[in-house]
Amino acid sequence: MSKSSGRTFFLRPQDMIGIAILAFILLVVLPLALDNFRLQFVGKYLTYAFVALGLVLCWGYAGILSLGQGVFFGLGGYCMAMFLKLEASSVENTKIQTTPGIPDFMDWNQITALPWFWEPFKSFTFSTVAVVLVPAFFALILGFALFKRRVGGVYFAIITQALAAIMTILIIGQQGYTGGINGITDLRTLHGWDIRTDSAKTILYFVCVGLLLACILLAFYVKSSKLGRILVAMRDKEDRVRFSGYDVASFKIFVFCLAAALSGIGGAMFALQVGFMSPSFVGIVPSIEMVIYTAVGGRLSILGAIYGTLLVNWAKTSFSESFPELWLFGLGGLFIAVVLIFPNGIAGLWQSYIAPRLGPLFGGATRRTPPAATPPAAPSPGTAAPAAAE
Repeated sequence: MSKSSGRTFFLRPQDMIGIAILAFILLVVLPLALDNFRLQFVGKYLTYAFVALGLVLCWGYAGILSLGQGVFFGLGGYCMAMFLKLEASSVENTKIQTTPGIPDFMDWNQITALPWFWEPFKSFTFSTVAVVLVPAFFALILGFALFKRRVGGVYFAIITQALAAIMTILIIGQQGYTGGINGITDLRTLHGWDIRTDSAKTILYFVCVGLLLACILLAFYVKSSKLGRILVAMRDKEDRVRFSGYDVASFKIFVFCLAAALSGIGGAMFALQVGFMSPSFVGIVPSIEMVIYTAVGGRLSILGAIYGTLLVNWAKTSFSESFPELWLFGLGGLFIAVVLIFPNGIAGLWQSYIAPRLGPLFGGATRRTPPAATPPAAPSPGTAAPAAAE
């Protein structure tokens, strides 16, 4: 990046400050302020932040609203849970079963041999790669089938929602291979390391934060690149981008696969930190909740989506403990408030009312954030597309 652009590397000064503040909160403030029990809750919340981060790129910048991100979160979680379950299902640990050496739910369902598609998950390396590639592969198939036929907008959202319902039914129906409605439970160790202890969960929290910060940097890189500018132009004036010579479908497929891969990483960290994975995180309701996290934080803000995820999940936990029957009403009211009162989310409120008062520290902005629907000029071949607004 040139110095005249006001950026260092691919980050603007205010972006670096924002990332540093978030890292300080997650790595220093919260571990010192919270006990292990509450810190574990925050660690679980941060696994959803990977999904919100992907939705910022997919929905906020590319204009692709997916209501089925829970599918990719679940696929990543199941890939990691399968490895952990096989490690916990050694012959020694399962010697009381009819068929030792296989997961307990398979033995209960009278399966006498490990299915062929479970065999590769005995390898940690394969499982780690699968966490990213399996969700991305499913997104590639769906994206190729739909985007090449120019299916988008509300139709794409409905199809992804249907996919979440289908995947939930499939997982529950194949109980002998997936654990059914209970999911894959009793995950104990990772290469002999007990992941159930408080110290292990604290370490996994910091691992999750580290991965999240790395994914945030990746998202900023995509946003600041020519690809990011094309995504914004494609969101606002798709036909003009297509007529300029760009393959719109390929860009959509790429960003959809990237969002799926990020969701898979979050699902894997969820399985490690919480110790199970079930179809309750795959269906329609969790997928819509993940969209709400992004909307509350700001669908055009990478960092805002992280704060939105933490805020909504903290509110969910607090309200559920005190007023469990009122939480769903509160969630619905929060989403309505986002749509009617602050459509750009928390990030929009920050940029409109707080950042201008802080002066040069945050770029010296003195104007309010323009509406998300303001169309930039479409790119012409060989020229950069309009820049995205954070």
